[in-house]
Amino acid sequence: MFKRIFVAIDGSRTSERAFTAALDLAVTHQAVVQPYYVVEAGPMYLDVPGYDPSSLHASLMEQGASLAREAADQMKARGVSGEVVTVEATASDDVATLIINAATAFDADLLIMGTHGRKGFQRLILGSVAERCLRQATLPVLLIPSAAGEPREKATQ
Repeated sequence: MFKRIFVAIDGSRTSERAFTAALDLAVTHQAVVQPYYVVEAGPMYLDVPGYDPSSLHASLMEQGASLAREAADQMKARGVSGEVVTVEATASDDVATLIINAATAFDADLLIMGTHGRKGFQRLILGSVAERCLRQATLPVLLIPSAAGEPREKATQ
């Protein structure tokens, strides 16, 4: 049924669960998986004395490279084919739009992502990336809730 699975990853526990679900489905359906990591453009406080935005950017790029290596290793271990893609967003890019456009370019027949990824001020302002992807998507979307994999009594608290 699903032959091309696109999964958004960001290093959060929820995106790890989404990636695991993507691998499970890929094994079941003999599908190709494309994990996708967006290096978000953080605020560049150029006027703050001693602040070097290049160190933040380098850290985010390294996190992306590390996630890509881990994802590739897990895919290889499970016998799943595909390529991990890491992209850099500009300050004007909408991450949800980047994800939808990349899933479309990949010709995905399923998009998988966690309902809650990283937390922080930007997420409060912009709202949920998963919700915006769901609203924009023209392909099936599987959302993995943050409580997925938790014991039922803990998940309902």
